[in-house]
Amino acid sequence: MNRRAFLKAIGSAAALVPILPRHLLAATMNFHRRRPSDASWPSKSAWKQLNDTVGGNLIPVNFPLSILKSAPESADAKRLLENLRNPYYIGEQPGLTQTLGWVDAWATKPSVYAVAARNANDIAAAVNFARENNLRLVVRGGGHSYQGTSNAPDSLMVWTRHMNEITMHPAFVPQGCERTMQPQPAVTLGAGVIDIQAYDAVTTKGGRYVQGGGCLTVGLAGLVQGGGFGSFSKRYGSAAGNLLEAEVVTADGQIRIANACTNPDLFWALKGGGGGSFGVVSKLTMRTHDLPEYFGAANFTIKAGSDDDYRRLIREFVSFYKEQLFNDHWGEQVSLRPENKLEIKMVSQGLDIEQSKKVWQPFLDWIARSPHAYSLEGQTPFASIPARHFWDADWWKEHWPEAAFPRNGGILHALLDEILVHVMRQPILSFDKRPGAEPNRAWWRGNTGEAGWFIWGYESLWMPESLLENDDSQQRLADALFASSRISGVDLHFNKGLAGAPPDAIAGAKDTAMNPAVLTAFALVIVADGQGPAYPGIPGHEPSVVKGRKAAARIDQCVNQLRAVTGETGAYWSESNYFEKGWQQAYWGSNYPRLAEIKKKYDPDGLFFVHNGVGSEQWSADGFTKL
Repeated sequence: MNRRAFLKAIGSAAALVPILPRHLLAATMNFHRRRPSDASWPSKSAWKQLNDTVGGNLIPVNFPLSILKSAPESADAKRLLENLRNPYYIGEQPGLTQTLGWVDAWATKPSVYAVAARNANDIAAAVNFARENNLRLVVRGGGHSYQGTSNAPDSLMVWTRHMNEITMHPAFVPQGCERTMQPQPAVTLGAGVIDIQAYDAVTTKGGRYVQGGGCLTVGLAGLVQGGGFGSFSKRYGSAAGNLLEAEVVTADGQIRIANACTNPDLFWALKGGGGGSFGVVSKLTMRTHDLPEYFGAANFTIKAGSDDDYRRLIREFVSFYKEQLFNDHWGEQVSLRPENKLEIKMVSQGLDIEQSKKVWQPFLDWIARSPHAYSLEGQTPFASIPARHFWDADWWKEHWPEAAFPRNGGILHALLDEILVHVMRQPILSFDKRPGAEPNRAWWRGNTGEAGWFIWGYESLWMPESLLENDDSQQRLADALFASSRISGVDLHFNKGLAGAPPDAIAGAKDTAMNPAVLTAFALVIVADGQGPAYPGIPGHEPSVVKGRKAAARIDQCVNQLRAVTGETGAYWSESNYFEKGWQQAYWGSNYPRLAEIKKKYDPDGLFFVHNGVGSEQWSADGFTKL
């Protein structure tokens, strides 16, 4: 081609630019999202117009941690450090996230502006503004993302925290499904509803069960889109498997209904395809279930006298789990510690205290036969309480106020006290004690360490039920668990694997986008470490990069001991390694190609970007540059 022809071709191409669809432009040009430093950043008048459209709910986002750098010795700084242990305080700050960062990966940074959305129209306005102005868009509800997906610097945030309406339905039928589905009890939740709010409305006040998460400050919308497990998922299935309908704003700014009959492909993708990848959920409707009579727990620790004793203990527990606990009555976790401790932290549904004791008695008898090899730390608690009160903050306060030690009230109180308090006599529930805080603002004390922490390393792995099949496979599993416990602490989350669940729970989870490995996993292994509160540049609270890197290497080595017997079974998207290798296969398995096609259909330009989310491989790590 000569110079004249070349210039003519360039001119022809330039003439096409204004009329080409943006997704074609992005595919043919080096597409960049705008930053505040760019000349093309929206003008003040443009931002004002957006603010007017959303009823004055466009807010500049401050960074609360700044005070710890500018005035670290001030009273405000000390108060902030205290509040960083309070997940409700963090949830109220659009400039913060529950996790403050991850060594060598990310650190939380505020958006420029946030739309404090009140409804789907506000969300649509924000989505349209971001699309039309080529802005980086982030979505934040509960803000619990370990991967940092609910924050990004130089971005516009859709903040759904205040969309917390809850409506109970005695007989709900998804839109368009009137001829194919029978009415069923359900609950509609705004995108900002967190677990404790859902449990308070559905269980404490409504006398029914909804599948939320175990941590009480997790947002339901994000939980469902990630897959979602709660303490009793072994009975009721995944949160995604319980979704009946969603209201969602897609990248074109349209407010859509997604269910099994209307936009069924989008509906399927929202069920475990990863939060923030396909649209912004504004409402979700979930089925509710009959409550059992009791929820309860088994909570005790066994210390082995030697490594050989510990190896035998692990082998015995694996066998006992298969015979007595591998069913829909038991969930939550068991932790294996390098100091030869087996920590039982399990919950039950549908069993009273005597029934729970009967289940565990053979295991306790086995321990008692070797008093020189094993010891129980503290007493052996088995507790059951009326299920309706499990998340009833007022009930807990009435029966076990934090300062009321010792307690009285007979045998029932003595037994329940063991689940309510640890060895150090600390209550199991913590409350938001700030002036004016609502009385039901509670969280499990065990989750306090996740507020404001900085992750060093985190890995998860599905554990296939085939490892429980016979003596040989159980021995391999026990040996791998022992070997891994020599390197790091290991947590087996039995409620996060659905093998052993009832057929309806399995069927619900099968019709989701999650990695099918969850259907045949008896547990999810999690190995993690971190520190907190911590953030770069804060005197006395800097993340330890050296310790963090060593911990990450140790965690990888630990999980490799288990991969040797499981193979590459995959990981859970919401709780996994930021640096997950082959994340498409790990998170979604054979479902990823279908998810990628749905992503192209509803978000062809990639407006919705999250780290290791569907379609994210087409973008730079920060989501600003099309590759």
